[in-house]
Amino acid sequence: MEIRDLEYFVAIGEELHFGRAAERLGIAQPPLSRAISRIERRMKVRLLERTSRRVELTPAGVILLEEGRGVLQSLDAAVLRARRAAEPGPVVLAVYPGAASQFLARLVRAAEMPELTLKFTRDTPAAVQDGTADAALVCLSTDDVAGFETISLTRERSMALVPRDHHLAAAAAVPAAALRREPGFEEYPPASLDEIVDRVAAGLLVTVVGDSIAARLPPAVVGVTVTDLPPSDLALVWPAPVRRPELHMLARAAKTLADEPAARQT
Repeated sequence: MEIRDLEYFVAIGEELHFGRAAERLGIAQPPLSRAISRIERRMKVRLLERTSRRVELTPAGVILLEEGRGVLQSLDAAVLRARRAAEPGPVVLAVYPGAASQFLARLVRAAEMPELTLKFTRDTPAAVQDGTADAALVCLSTDDVAGFETISLTRERSMALVPRDHHLAAAAAVPAAALRREPGFEEYPPASLDEIVDRVAAGLLVTVVGDSIAARLPPAVVGVTVTDLPPSDLALVWPAPVRRPELHMLARAAKTLADEPAARQT
């Protein structure tokens, strides 16, 4: 199957309408219909059920759509990484907002890379997979790191953020179940660390973060240890093979810091 044929099928599989798919692809509808028929003949399976009123995916079509998206995304990511290798620019490190901030600051200094750029995102492995980042800090307990080179870095304990006048602010520790019953609790608020802290200070949010941000909390926000959430083991990951010397520099700096006792106690 040619890449163009796969692009045609993904378009019709997502739109479920030949007219809209043809417009999205910038082609006429008859060539698109012929292309889908050609794909079905070559694969010897029916991918679409077509009537005068609607288009539906068959079970085989559902699988090809899901797998085909992944193939196209992988191709786009390969092109981005190839361009980065041909025309090196700043190394982009994807990081989760507020995760291991103390360790991250030390890593940036130790790497001695003036052009190191941070990309803050809630899905750091995806940023590496799609080619928008060269490496990422990930949580080994929750993120899928299959296919990546990995260096374990540091461990963070879970800490609840509550307003200073909150009834849990004076507690020595709190269980996760109690937090989840609180009005305004969000486990993964889609916001930057600064916005999260501001919302907590205003009494609009209760959430859980890594304890490395404790030194950055304003007086209006209190951090309380969460007793029954496991610690987060953080790692640096990047796609193999690595051919950019700048990434080797970053990995060496990360490994050096990770071997220090202070990193293991963060």
